[in-house]
Amino acid sequence: MSGSIWTAVLAVKRLDAAKSRLRGALDEVPHERLALALATDTIAAAVACPDVADVLVVTGEDRLAEALEPLPVRLVPEGDEGDLNRAFALGAELAAGRPVAALTADLPALRPVELAAALRAAAAEPPERRFVPDTPGTGTVLLAAPAGVPLAPCFGPGSAAAHAASGARPLRGAWPSLRRDVDTAADLAAAAVLGLGRHTAALVGRLYAAPLNG
Repeated sequence: MSGSIWTAVLAVKRLDAAKSRLRGALDEVPHERLALALATDTIAAAVACPDVADVLVVTGEDRLAEALEPLPVRLVPEGDEGDLNRAFALGAELAAGRPVAALTADLPALRPVELAAALRAAAAEPPERRFVPDTPGTGTVLLAAPAGVPLAPCFGPGSAAAHAASGARPLRGAWPSLRRDVDTAADLAAAAVLGLGRHTAALVGRLYAAPLNG
C-alpha cells in the first residue's frame, strides 16, 4: 500500500521547555531557535513525503505558526499541558479515518524517501501498530497505526520497550535519517553528517554536509 494515505502527527513542546539536553549545543544560538529549527525541518520533510496526505502539528507554542506559515500543515492547539502522549492522541483523533503516523519533531536530517519506505513497511499485512526505534534502540521516532486501530502512544524514556510491551511490532529497516533523533550535541553532529534540513543547517553553518532534505 502506498501513495498519500497517512496522516502524520507531530507534537511540539513549548520551545523554552523542549530539548533540554541540547541546551548550549551551539554557541551564540538561542536554544529556542535551535529547537524551532529541528521541528521545522522535521515537519517540512513530513510534508514532502509522498505517502503523507495530511500533516497535523499539535503544539502549545505560538511561535511555531509563523515558522510553518509556508507549509500546508494543520496546527492543533494543545494548551499548556505539554504531555506528548496526550498531544499525539489528540492529533490521532483528528485523522479523518486515515492511518496515523506519530513522528517525533527532532529529526532534522529526515529524508522524505526514508519516511515513505518506513510507512510502506508499516502498512504491510496484517494491520497492526508498528514502530521504528531510534538509533540507540531505546527510544521511538515513529509509531504507526492503521485506520481504525488506536494509536496508544507510549513516548517518553524507554519508549521502544514500552511500545513493544503494548503490542506494537518494531520495524528494523535501515533508515538512518529517520532513526537519527537529536537529544544531545553529539546527536546533532551525527545528524549533520547525514545532511541537515535547511533551517538547522543555517544555524550549524558550513561545518558539516550540505542540506539533503530541504
